[in-house]
Amino acid sequence: MKAIVCTKYGPPEVLQFKEMEKPVPKNNELLIKVFTVFIGIEDIMQRTGKPYFGRLVFGLTKPKKTIFGSEFCGEIEDLGKEVKLFKTGDIVFGVTGASFGCYSEYICMPEAGLLSIKPSNMTNEESAPICGALAAWNLLKAIANIQSGQKVLIYGASGNIGSAALQIAKVFGAEVTGVCSSLNFELVKSLGADNIIDITKENLGENGQTYDVILDVSGKPSSINFKKLLNKKGYYLTTYPTISLLFQTFWTSFFNGKRVVFSATGLKPISERLAFLNELIPLFKEGKLKTIIDQSFQLEHMAEAHRYIERGLEKGNVVITI
Repeated sequence: MKAIVCTKYGPPEVLQFKEMEKPVPKNNELLIKVFTVFIGIEDIMQRTGKPYFGRLVFGLTKPKKTIFGSEFCGEIEDLGKEVKLFKTGDIVFGVTGASFGCYSEYICMPEAGLLSIKPSNMTNEESAPICGALAAWNLLKAIANIQSGQKVLIYGASGNIGSAALQIAKVFGAEVTGVCSSLNFELVKSLGADNIIDITKENLGENGQTYDVILDVSGKPSSINFKKLLNKKGYYLTTYPTISLLFQTFWTSFFNGKRVVFSATGLKPISERLAFLNELIPLFKEGKLKTIIDQSFQLEHMAEAHRYIERGLEKGNVVITI
């Protein structure tokens, strides 16, 4: 099978297009022919080994997992003899988590993993980037318990998590302010934002507005003074931690009731993530939540896809078609 292999940290050129042995499913596993893979900033972090504390997970001196990618859509081609919930020919989407392996034509995945039948009204490309919606749901609903009428600021509203979070916040009846560059105004407006702030021209907080929930998925968690923007007992949520931010997670909540939370979908157990997925799928089916696809690259052009994301050009999601 064809795959993209990475054996050392470095620039996009370290991603090598190779022929690999096709995997064989164990008794409790599915063999899946991969159609589409999501590529996000976490893939860039895994390839570069930065920030450096990420190497505690990815590998100290080189990647422990040489085939990256964890979010996919594909077709079940073969089954282990103990599999009961799926059949060959099912089109599924899911997340392999820390096993990675999706930068390839085939993967094996346990039946009990984070996996679901693809909704019929979603394309293969639209169903692959599921983690963005899962992370947004986890942060806004499970952690912040978002309520109708609350004021929500989404910093990075045009990206993978941000675009899903904006739509989810509107489903719950929140008043949403999206922060993005002027290039992404039309996208953020089309997703239902009540207000839009151009981060290249306006400093956050200039208008004196404060918020009940701030979701920062910009990748620059120290770039805003959230304490001035956050209402008392409000939540500042991010998926990109820094040492300073982790300290403030304790300090801020202890002294003034404002809550700083770092979280990611991957920190939740499979059972809870499956529950989130079951709540999200009806929103996709009803058209209340949609996946924004910006660019689709071929597997052999993986390095080009990584360069595109590193330059911050994406609007929504970037996927690889195999």
